[in-house]
Amino acid sequence: MQWKGGTTGMFFNDFRASNLICHRIPERTFNIRGIYFPVCARCTGFYLGAFSYFIYAYFFYIDYTIYLVSLGILMMIPTFLDGFTQLWGSRMSNNTLRLLTGLLGGVGLAIVVKAIKWVVITSL
Repeated sequence: MQWKGGTTGMFFNDFRASNLICHRIPERTFNIRGIYFPVCARCTGFYLGAFSYFIYAYFFYIDYTIYLVSLGILMMIPTFLDGFTQLWGSRMSNNTLRLLTGLLGGVGLAIVVKAIKWVVITSL
């Protein structure tokens, strides 16, 4: 897989539907023995975090208060800071940091999504 120009890395020579959900820049994607993950390190963390929270929420009752939703929003901030400071060229991130901020952001987004779902269902 070869990366084809641009600062966002949105285009590859072998464009696939998976490129619509993640840029998959090789330097930012985990690989095992040269086989790249389908998503980058940050998205890997994001999906793992969201999936883990949804599994947890399935088994345990969670009261979606304004404090929990605020915590979810706060958990997404490191992901945005890491992504945008890297995009703007302020600094270079590494895959471990991308994975960790992705995990935080994934859990935070899952909290907010579940809270919105809870509000919609309880208001019917």
